[in-house]
Amino acid sequence: MVRKKEHLSARIPPVLRPEHPTPRPVAELANAFGLRVVGSLDGVETTGVTLSAAEVQPGDLFVGVHGANRHGAEFATDAAERGAVAVLTDAAGVAIAEASGLPVLEVEDPRAALGDVSAWVYRTNPDEAELPQLFAVTGTNGKTSTSYILEGVLKQLGLVTGLSSTAERHIGSLSVTSRLTTPEASEMHALLARMRESEVRAVAVEVSAQALSRHRVDGIVFDVVAFTNLSHDHLDDYADMEEYFQAKLPLFQPEHGRRGVVSLDTDWGHRVVQDSRIPVTTITVHPDVEAEWHVDIVEAHAAYTEFRLTGPEGRELTTRVPLIGWHMAANAALAIVMLVEGGFELGAIAQALETNHRRYPDETDGTVVSAIECYLPGRTERVSGDTGPSVYVDFGHSPDAFLNTLAAVRQFTPGKVVMLFGADGDRDTTKRADMARVAAEGSDVLVVTDHHPRFEDAASIRKTLVDAARAAYPDHEIHEVSPPEAAIRAAVALVGEGDSILWAGPGHQDYRDIQGVRTPYSARDEARAALREAGWEPNAGPTEDAR
Repeated sequence: MVRKKEHLSARIPPVLRPEHPTPRPVAELANAFGLRVVGSLDGVETTGVTLSAAEVQPGDLFVGVHGANRHGAEFATDAAERGAVAVLTDAAGVAIAEASGLPVLEVEDPRAALGDVSAWVYRTNPDEAELPQLFAVTGTNGKTSTSYILEGVLKQLGLVTGLSSTAERHIGSLSVTSRLTTPEASEMHALLARMRESEVRAVAVEVSAQALSRHRVDGIVFDVVAFTNLSHDHLDDYADMEEYFQAKLPLFQPEHGRRGVVSLDTDWGHRVVQDSRIPVTTITVHPDVEAEWHVDIVEAHAAYTEFRLTGPEGRELTTRVPLIGWHMAANAALAIVMLVEGGFELGAIAQALETNHRRYPDETDGTVVSAIECYLPGRTERVSGDTGPSVYVDFGHSPDAFLNTLAAVRQFTPGKVVMLFGADGDRDTTKRADMARVAAEGSDVLVVTDHHPRFEDAASIRKTLVDAARAAYPDHEIHEVSPPEAAIRAAVALVGEGDSILWAGPGHQDYRDIQGVRTPYSARDEARAALREAGWEPNAGPTEDAR
């Protein structure tokens, strides 16, 4: 019997912590890290760590970090009222935090120390703790897909799994929505401790460049780390592509990884191999690129992509992933090689995929195929039914993501392709023109709408996108429609049987960020409603068991 997942719903998703934490004396923490202490630590014990005063639980160590506008130590009194037992902060925060009446521990850089301190509190230090096997994926695109596929294969191998992704956190059958691609270090170590409690055997983790820059995975050494690709994105956080690339590299150092798998599908992969200080193996879809592992597309189907993976010593596996596009096959192959590097035999993986097979519409009952079972929320997710236009919702929000996903949709669209998208406010503005150009180039009709405007003017963002698309393709059919609820209905009105709509950007997300407020919103629900209103029956979405 398959146990249904328990879904915890909240506008701000909860932090998953161990349910049975073991108290640790704060004095021992101070001694272990050589911290100056203001106040008495006699009898003071801690069971958790948090950066947020609003999320303090009794027994917590509250960490006050100097923020962009205020010092976190200013909230120490609030933390004390909620049950915090001590404060960890920098020299500037000590005098502020003393007013809380709590003992204060001083450290030079609280954020940099957070990972190691959290590992100590939650007993997740890799040198001391017995943790699940840890797999990490970084890169511009494909992190989420590879992580979900990896988790899917691990489940088919019979393991209790964990996941930390842009979309969700999983602990066995428990699922919650994510806040950040990679949680803060205190949350990450709490999550690992909860996973250990739940007897999770293997964990797939998305690791963003920002996570590495901001110490979110400090105190963690992954058994296998992987690199997907690098393309234009996040230049609001990094000065240029070189700085963005350098932010990824720490994952391939002994402090964070033991072994690596690197895709050579972009030139940046060669740089990772060159600069890695851990053993790495390589993989590519390009037949003319030298690598240990190669991926060949065997069959492209509207319901799946079949591929062959060949590697050293004549090892080979042919299987399917229930996603469209060569890039999804590349992600799936990367996940499989990560498992091989983690000690799983390729033959055992092949057997598991054949035993837990999936039947496809073009096959008769009883046909056994090798196939990966996974559900990726908001990644080229088809929300339309068996008749009428095909409508896909996707999380892609970079030029390269648009390029690959549009090509995949085009392959299975006999009619026209309509691209619907918007751009993030208060995020990398340098990629907007390229996003618009690629969107126009790969579509027959372009519909520009809003995404997360945040504190930017939504109309100004749309104008930038429309102007860039028209500059690149003056004769292209372009519609500007706001808000997105109206835009998806306008897009559906433009299509019929045999046509496709790709709505890129919102993907799995259940809100829009407008003036700092998370406004409830689901692109999947809006797309299904638009199809119904137009007389088409959408699909019902995946069952809970499929998730």
